[in-house]
Amino acid sequence: MQFISEQRFDDDVREREFTLGEIPGILWTPASAVTPLPLILLGPPPLGLRKAYPRLSARARHAVAEGYAAATIELPWSGDRPRSAAADQALADLHRALAAGGRIDDEIVDRLILPLVDKAVPEWQATLDALLELPEIGGPVGYSGGVISIGVRLAIVDPRISAAVLFAGSFVPRAIIEEARQVTIPLHVLLQWDDEGNDRQMALDLFDAFDSKEKTLHANMGGHTGVPQFAGEEGNRFFTRHLK
Repeated sequence: MQFISEQRFDDDVREREFTLGEIPGILWTPASAVTPLPLILLGPPPLGLRKAYPRLSARARHAVAEGYAAATIELPWSGDRPRSAAADQALADLHRALAAGGRIDDEIVDRLILPLVDKAVPEWQATLDALLELPEIGGPVGYSGGVISIGVRLAIVDPRISAAVLFAGSFVPRAIIEEARQVTIPLHVLLQWDDEGNDRQMALDLFDAFDSKEKTLHANMGGHTGVPQFAGEEGNRFFTRHLK
């Protein structure tokens, strides 16, 4: 991991951009941290870190104020990373299907999401390896937001993830719903009931599939970007119970 820039904010937040091989990322920690902190991995949306930065930074700085370190990475094929012709074609096919107003074919969702999960999850694990070597980070580790299928796979394959807040705001392959039956960590799932980019029934099927003894579905009326502030606050209280 190589840090390439640093800035400090008035609220005692230290923000450092880094690269891990070809993977760009950002780490937020308290500037005055003296003991190892629990860590929250912030799953980014597919639109890229630059466009998502205001939302990610706000979430990260709130996490730091609550006593956590927070980190995010650029997803494969997003931002300035090399594009994937297959992913671009799958996304174009998805947009055409949405514009036509018909049912979204499972094959399109599989082509769009499964390769992304296969590539992104090992990158998150490599990033976590590097982050946990830093003296200011000690765990435990939570995962928050992002493409929900990535969070599901990561919760299964990496035992260092102790709890997760998942955002039900993206299409989910049926294979991921089957994988979800292996998830046992505590979960807090946010669902916007009228999300225009999400199959509500599939989100409910995914929640039902989780085998976690503690799982909460927090559903609110409204579209994709209308998550109320109090819903995020419930997620913060969830992490307080499980990461501290």
